[in-house]
Amino acid sequence: MKRIANYLSISLLVPLMFSCTDLEIEETDSLITDGFAGVQDVQSEVTNLANSIAGGALANQESLFALNEVTTDEYVVPTRGSDWGDNGRWLSIHRHTWNAELFDIIQPWQQLNAVSFNASRVISPKSVNTSGGDLTTLKAQAHFYRAWAYHWILDMWRQIPYRDLDLPNSAIPEVLTGQVAIDSIVADLNIAIADLPEVSVGDPISAKATPSKAAAHLLMARLHLNKHVYLGTEPQASDMQVVVDAVDAITASGYTLAEPGKYFDIFKPSNDVETIWWSAADAGPRIWHTLHYNQDFPGFNDGGGWNGFTTLAEFYDLFEGPADTNYPGDGQEERRGVVHDPSTANAENLGIGLGFLINQQYEQDGTPLDARENVGGVPLVFTREAEKAEYSAPADNAVLETSGIRMFKYHPNEEGGDRRRHIVRYRYADAFLMKAEAMWRMGGDPTAMINELRTTRDASPLLSVTAADMLAERGRELYQEMVRRQDLIRFGEYSRAWNLKEASDDTRLIFPIPISDVLANPNLQQNPGY
Repeated sequence: MKRIANYLSISLLVPLMFSCTDLEIEETDSLITDGFAGVQDVQSEVTNLANSIAGGALANQESLFALNEVTTDEYVVPTRGSDWGDNGRWLSIHRHTWNAELFDIIQPWQQLNAVSFNASRVISPKSVNTSGGDLTTLKAQAHFYRAWAYHWILDMWRQIPYRDLDLPNSAIPEVLTGQVAIDSIVADLNIAIADLPEVSVGDPISAKATPSKAAAHLLMARLHLNKHVYLGTEPQASDMQVVVDAVDAITASGYTLAEPGKYFDIFKPSNDVETIWWSAADAGPRIWHTLHYNQDFPGFNDGGGWNGFTTLAEFYDLFEGPADTNYPGDGQEERRGVVHDPSTANAENLGIGLGFLINQQYEQDGTPLDARENVGGVPLVFTREAEKAEYSAPADNAVLETSGIRMFKYHPNEEGGDRRRHIVRYRYADAFLMKAEAMWRMGGDPTAMINELRTTRDASPLLSVTAADMLAERGRELYQEMVRRQDLIRFGEYSRAWNLKEASDDTRLIFPIPISDVLANPNLQQNPGY
């Protein structure tokens, strides 16, 4: 797993400047021994915040992505021989058997807390800007980044460490929970909405690489859609109205659903009508994490895919179309994607399909691919289901290497291949579906909205919309976009059994706080069940 090791090395080299609870920092020109003196170059610090979000554990296939995708019915990562074993790490994530020492829990906790703390440094009234740029806008970006990090911490751990910069460095950070935490996020977002630039759908894609009013509105909608989960209450009509109003504000900026046939264009490094916020993150971990070792092409990837992440047949079956095929024109909806057509050499997809890959895989010229020779060189046929979780006998090698439908949205044929840096964070279809759900939770009928989306994606309209339909539609539209865990929890489906996972209990709805942080900060309380 050379490529996996390479990406791990990169992520581990990203400096964690601050521990998540005591958040000690080295004395710099922006600090004095008596306390925080303010950031002198706000422009650089805000750039560093954006880079932190676009790099390492906050953007690759591990940690934040894994905890919100592999813990769901979207992905399983079987141990294929010795590959993807990692002491049971990936299977523990899928099976909900993790503990407080799991690398993928510790790392995003640390990095999200570092983002929030560094954003607080920028927000401080003591911080100034000596290198140009509008200070009000830069601080608004920091408010957005802190709200973004706080929301993830609240969503995944329910406890947010907060350091008052006016206190000595030795002071133990406070912990924000419940309504207090939500109010803090809302306060940041209100400032962001007031002071961030208005970026409309027609603005260049470069303008959408940094937070805008529309991005802040989307995060406001997401916070309030999930607010009742965080408080352990029933959904409130007032919160759902906040969702509707926030999405209406995004619509007023011109964002809309992509035209039919343009679904996968949204994830290309070019402008479109849906992308609200994207970050300059390497798309490689969204591509090669699932493709087989022999799926590569000259000049783009040295050594093929990593052959890890696989979707579940039950998730694939949510999509409309004949079973076990992904050929265009076969009656399937657009979002399920296409496979390579072996009848012609297809320069566009280079032998690799898009969306969901199933059955025989091909070279660019239509030659059928085989698996590796050391597992018998069997035909590279991706099966419907990952039949086994891990190796137990030599005969398992061929089964494990080829098992499971592969799923991804970013294709390696784009300029720069797996080195292109463009990951969509927020887009309009997510906001559109949040509004539909909010209407439904207030007793309204979202059928017309859902059918508007389905028609756009070449899927048949529904006669009515149930809770199951709402959840399934979000799954079909937003797979691989790190919302599935939140969605399953909100609809009460996260703890159920699915392939290679038994039913789990509700303590798994949130993650354990790393043990070292609980010991260091008495204001943190370990979450129940850990």
